[in-house]
Amino acid sequence: MGDTKATEVLVTGATGFVGRRLTPALVEAGHAVRAMTRRPEEYAGPGEAVGADVHDPDTLGPALAGIDVAVYLVHSLDSDDFETRDAAAARAFGAAAAEAGCRQIVYLGGLGAEGAQLSPHLRSRREVEGLLGEAGVPVTVLRAAIVVGAGGISWELTRQLVKNLPAMVVPQWVGTRTQPIGIDDVVRYLVGVVDEPRAVGRVFEIGGPDQLTYLEMLQVAAEVRDGSRLPILKLPVLTPRLSSYWLALVTDVDVTTGRNLIDSMGTEVLVTDESIREIVPGEPVPYAEAVRRALEDIGRD
Repeated sequence: MGDTKATEVLVTGATGFVGRRLTPALVEAGHAVRAMTRRPEEYAGPGEAVGADVHDPDTLGPALAGIDVAVYLVHSLDSDDFETRDAAAARAFGAAAAEAGCRQIVYLGGLGAEGAQLSPHLRSRREVEGLLGEAGVPVTVLRAAIVVGAGGISWELTRQLVKNLPAMVVPQWVGTRTQPIGIDDVVRYLVGVVDEPRAVGRVFEIGGPDQLTYLEMLQVAAEVRDGSRLPILKLPVLTPRLSSYWLALVTDVDVTTGRNLIDSMGTEVLVTDESIREIVPGEPVPYAEAVRRALEDIGRD
């Protein structure tokens, strides 16, 4: 760190929800970016495209060769055995990063209090944090709750529910509090910790300024979208499995992904440590503004 040459940064999942926004931001910040994707021939973003797959360890060495900082944005929520798959991928990636001489791995994980009864989804995110650093490369972790932006799974659930239903029957977990964050702020924080000595080996919590229940998030999204007030009826019993079938019926999110997400929605996920602001100063945007930007992005697409 402190070299005069540009930092070589590898972004995994470069065509995904976060990755496709992060790569141009890193280039703009002066880094030399390598965009890792399973289909490099289709990559049209900035930086150098490289073909590799975290689930195929043999492909990782060439992708990581010469890399200073690796940003890890991979998870497998659409798989029934996502915990096993994500653990194996994280262990292999951490080992390959160590072999390549990387000096930092940056990981976007999930919020959730230490010692809490975490869902399989959040428990897996927490396990990946440790496995990435197992071979010795220091890991910087940013833990977030729902990320609001066009193309994000949790946001798409919110948007499509509000768009497709004139009224909603919802389970009890809509009363759980969370702390959503806009995608622009997530990207700002990720860029801010890349090759930053004060961030190496540390865990940070990131979130927007609003602590909201899922019910309040739905209501605000409806109001920002078209000024409407969404009639909502809470049911005392609606299991994650039933909820996931219901989501698959009224949105384009598949049953497996929906169930894995819903399993996490009974856990309160709030920011309790704001030390990220010492490293990356600036006020994150409120939830309503993040929703407005996400809807604008969808309109442009």
